[in-house]
Amino acid sequence: MAQELITAFILGFVGGAIPGPVLTAIFTEILQSGFYKSFRIVFLAMMSETLVAFVSLVILSSLGLPETFFMALSFVGAGILIWISSSVWKIKSINTKDRVNFGFGKIFAMILANGLLWTFWITIGIPKAIALNEKIPFGSILFLVIIEVGWFTSTTLIAFVFSRFRGLLSKPKITPFLFKTFAIIFIYFAVDMVFKSIMFFIR
Repeated sequence: MAQELITAFILGFVGGAIPGPVLTAIFTEILQSGFYKSFRIVFLAMMSETLVAFVSLVILSSLGLPETFFMALSFVGAGILIWISSSVWKIKSINTKDRVNFGFGKIFAMILANGLLWTFWITIGIPKAIALNEKIPFGSILFLVIIEVGWFTSTTLIAFVFSRFRGLLSKPKITPFLFKTFAIIFIYFAVDMVFKSIMFFIR
């Protein structure tokens, strides 16, 4: 059992450290409002991803929807990322009126429409969770919780390290360049999601 729990933590820890839309949103919020206020995005993202995990568990156990359905969500997710990037691109300073508000709806939509995230849970996370459930009571729930603990740990560490450079990154000449870089990163992930989905459908 210990090995399965260690695996769960590592999966979550590595997943939280992989650059993606959520981490980019956290970096953007750190520059706008500071490290502590970025925890709002961390918690919203964790809540949303946990919901995805539990829904995946229910779906995989009962409905048996094909992977094709979830990969198709990536096209919607790409549109959401492009929409967010257009707002981030306009930011010229930390105190600008063009601040991006990463509310629950925006974070939830970004995660809900991430077909690759659904695929991860359906093909990797949930099968391992179900396997642990056969060994101990509520093993699947414990596995999902440990994954999220790993994700929270690595995401928080990375956010903290990034926040240490906030003073330097907030300078007038650097801020516009940095936010445009974030916008481009969002677009990159959008294109990457579309490309991987297209490759999935034509293979």
